[in-house]
Amino acid sequence: MKIIILGAGQVGGTLAENLASEANDITVVDHDAERLRQLQDRLDIRTIQGKGSYPNILKQAGAEDADMLVAVTNSDEVNMVACQVAHTLFKTPTKISRVRAIPYLLKKDLFGSDAFPIDVLISPEQVVTNHITRLIEYPGALQVTDFSKGMVRLVAIRASKGGPLVGHELAYLRQHMPNIDTRVAAIFRKDSAITPDGNTVIEDGDEVFFIAATNHIRAVMSELQPLEKPYKRIIIAGGGNIGHRLAEKLESKHQVKIIEHNSKRCVELSESLNKTIVLQGNATNKEMLLEENIEDTDVFCAVTNDDDANIMASMLAKRLGARKVMTLISNVDYVDLIQGREIDIAISPQQTTIGSLLTHVRRGDVVNVHSLRRGAAEAIEAIAHGDHRSSKVVGKRLDEIPLPEGTTIGAIVRHNEVLIAHDHIRVQPDDHVILFLVDKSKVREVEKLFQVGLAFF
Repeated sequence: MKIIILGAGQVGGTLAENLASEANDITVVDHDAERLRQLQDRLDIRTIQGKGSYPNILKQAGAEDADMLVAVTNSDEVNMVACQVAHTLFKTPTKISRVRAIPYLLKKDLFGSDAFPIDVLISPEQVVTNHITRLIEYPGALQVTDFSKGMVRLVAIRASKGGPLVGHELAYLRQHMPNIDTRVAAIFRKDSAITPDGNTVIEDGDEVFFIAATNHIRAVMSELQPLEKPYKRIIIAGGGNIGHRLAEKLESKHQVKIIEHNSKRCVELSESLNKTIVLQGNATNKEMLLEENIEDTDVFCAVTNDDDANIMASMLAKRLGARKVMTLISNVDYVDLIQGREIDIAISPQQTTIGSLLTHVRRGDVVNVHSLRRGAAEAIEAIAHGDHRSSKVVGKRLDEIPLPEGTTIGAIVRHNEVLIAHDHIRVQPDDHVILFLVDKSKVREVEKLFQVGLAFF
């Protein structure tokens, strides 16, 4: 595909990296020459310096025959106008725009063919908020991703002593929980991927990815580690967009406090939130954390826009007795260094957002993409079309489908029914097939499996 990306910041740069590695024709536009040079040093892409909403810059970037425009500059207005220009002057087929400001997002009529012609709206803050909310909903999970409108979830969890399945073969799970169906899609042991079968023994410390119907998630988690008590008391460091949205989502069921240093912002937060306690101060202040009973806090969530402040506040909170700390970290290089030591979960906004963007770039009818393990692995929800003549998957038993190495089918959703993957199941037209790829470089092979041959037409 020929794709123009406006904005070479963290989201634009991460997207360019993902797409360039998949043999797409990528052009990145940004006003910052240094950012563009750094990207071009690493990736096989074209770069154009200039303002992405200007018609001459879009023309220079190849908008006349581009398949897709992805506008992810840090200005909502530039992104929105660029989509309008691409639509009006160049008839660009697909336009994706990042829009962060809530006043715009509240007015759905703004986005459509007779207003701002944006096909897909991406709000990174909303994506990150949903990601953190799911982690709070499932204490002990490292990552929770939704498929088929939330009917199925893929969960990453660290196996630990005390979980009934730890030290046993996977086949034991079926005997132990005969009424609950689940599929372990992958196991990462000391950062090496293991494709599991019934004889695989789960070891203490394994990172296990499993798929199950949403109402079975907790039961399966309890097999892999002692089930944690639900989270009640939550402290959020940072009252920006993410902190505000997070408090809004959590305050009806949890006791929430926000620590924000800006007094004007504190007033805005206290006026717009119902039950959340808003505190003015610095989350890296030890006395303040102790005054707010940090030792009784279930989750400390650092979501300011400063990585260093988030890391320092989280490490301090953990040392002072917070049960779990979750930290927003924009610098991808920090994530691996930090997670699993004093910080329980490091959240990369780019990796969390990238799935929403990749969903619209994948070939075949792909309706969901989730980037996993800092972009190395991927989970995909693809719809099977055609019949046994035109499709490589329709009509076949799951054990007959020629999946690339390291790829597993975890579940199928058929007419609102969740079928956990077993070899004897045959794929039918319109099935939603959920796949896990240990190695995302195999994504092209998976896409080809779900593309319909000419016989279908």
